Amino acid sequence: MPELRKDPIIKRWVIIATERARRPHDFINAKENVESAFCPFDYGNEHTTPPEIMAFRPADTAKDSPGWWVRVVQNKFPALDSNIEPERFGHGMYDVIKGFGTHEVIIETPDHNASMATLSYGQVREVVWAYKERLQTLEKDSRIKYILIFKNHGREAGASLVHSHSQLIATPIVPKRVAEEIAGAAEYYRFRERCVYCDMVNQETLEGTRVVEENSDFVAFEPFAARFPFETWIVPKVHSHNFGEISATQIESFSIILKNTLLRIYKALDNPPYNFMLHTGIRGIDESNHYHWHLEIVPRLTRVAGFEWGSGFYINPMPPEHAAMYLREVSTEEE
Repeated sequence: MPELRKDPIIKRWVIIATERARRPHDFINAKENVESAFCPFDYGNEHTTPPEIMAFRPADTAKDSPGWWVRVVQNKFPALDSNIEPERFGHGMYDVIKGFGTHEVIIETPDHNASMATLSYGQVREVVWAYKERLQTLEKDSRIKYILIFKNHGREAGASLVHSHSQLIATPIVPKRVAEEIAGAAEYYRFRERCVYCDMVNQETLEGTRVVEENSDFVAFEPFAARFPFETWIVPKVHSHNFGEISATQIESFSIILKNTLLRIYKALDNPPYNFMLHTGIRGIDESNHYHWHLEIVPRLTRVAGFEWGSGFYINPMPPEHAAMYLREVSTEEE
């Protein structure tokens, strides 16, 4: 029968519509061909992007030239501008901040036809290192209050280019969704004197029915109150509030579980569009006891419609226990 489940962090309710339950192949849709002849992220086209901010490349290769294996540039059409100051002012009753911020693109590979699911473990590790370096560098700017690393894969998930890449946007305010998570985690900590994410890790590994994969440092699982079919979280097993503190050993194990989880989704759902978002703690705010960084993967398999927009509820036709079972059964061996 259907259930209403409550998220323990931000207290959001979702409807697990078991009467609408479907198998993975029921979510597979015909794909639209969005390929074009020219790609600015390919080798030899470096001059068509904004100048290189950072790159992993041999020492004997020039900036903005071929030879790199991970490359970071400013977004050519940035949502925010790092050259202005975050001045606050009022517009009558409304609050406004001038559009200060940073919008970067992390080009994950020179291979035009690869995706993060099909990259080697070593290449995914290099991408994660780039995430850490950019986060640590931007955190030094006191005007920046939050840094969100995210990936849009597929046109329906918002990607305008096929070439595998992720993005980073740094803002002068804390996003509402992250602030809600931090507030919910703080409330849970005041009540139980434990981190809610640590409790979720313990609950999921103990119960096992929603776990997709785990290793010594991380667990990937379908959240109990999943908003979307095959929504998957990757959470450190040991409490850590800021992604920038990740160690070299943890980067290795995080890269493995991230690649494997994306590969399972890729195989089970025939390379669906998806978004992932890396939620990290905020520098300079006393949240280290109760907040816990994590990555959320959301395949774009259903559409948000009138009920969801009007009520704030989400309707998920795939029980997370079933989704985890399907993903566990997928081999992570390369074909």
